[in-house]
Amino acid sequence: MANCSSCPDHADCGPPELDTRGFDGVVALAGNPNTGKSTVFNALTGLRQHTGNWPGKTVTRAEGGFKFKNRRYKLVDLPGTYSLLSTSQDEEIARDFILFGQPDCTIVVTDATCLERNLNLVLQVLEISDRVVVCVNLIDEAKRKGIAIDASALSDDLGVPVVATAARAWKGLKELTQTVVDLIDGKIKTAPKRAFGDGAFQDAVTELIPLIDEVAPDLPNARWVAMRLLDGDHRVRQALQSGDLARLAARTRGPIEQASPLIALGGTQ
Repeated sequence: MANCSSCPDHADCGPPELDTRGFDGVVALAGNPNTGKSTVFNALTGLRQHTGNWPGKTVTRAEGGFKFKNRRYKLVDLPGTYSLLSTSQDEEIARDFILFGQPDCTIVVTDATCLERNLNLVLQVLEISDRVVVCVNLIDEAKRKGIAIDASALSDDLGVPVVATAARAWKGLKELTQTVVDLIDGKIKTAPKRAFGDGAFQDAVTELIPLIDEVAPDLPNARWVAMRLLDGDHRVRQALQSGDLARLAARTRGPIEQASPLIALGGTQ
């Protein structure tokens, strides 16, 4: 971890802190492997973090906290994954937490040197939540390779805030945390650009949503579930039929210590 005294943001943000007695928001950290996600996590939380396994899983779970302008936030580092659509434990844990844990904000960390490849995960997260900030990390590496990233234009294209960072050098971290806090406080409004498909597909989604609401009335995003059903996701279908989806939805957003034992869609706890 970089020395706080050398951090350009040190005067305003100070060293990260974790107060286990309470926090003002829950932030999820998602991203492909090798995007510098762990560096962002470590930079924000410092040594005030702990690891363990997700309940019932062998996948490592890391969480910590940071303090920004006298407010405390819990940061949950989700497993690195390329997609939220397949059946691996990592991907199920990530999508379950974003959907059912309903974090106040999800930061999706991307690699500026291969941004196009990383945007697949960004778009999938945007299908689940509109409380998203995209962190384009490794911007210094991209510059050395002659790659220029227009964060403002990308934000317009995605409909959510985009912040460029070089986490190893502590560049952009103050802007990232300020953007996250502003989004949580409602000062930043998002309008994610989503793929809607053709008219027949949208008609089917519209028809399915009220049926899903009847079976699992507390789902935070019935539209996403409808799309997964139309894509033939048998695990989502099984979870809906078995009542697992309804049980997950009923446990939506308590304190993170209560919300975290999420079962994978179609699985058991």
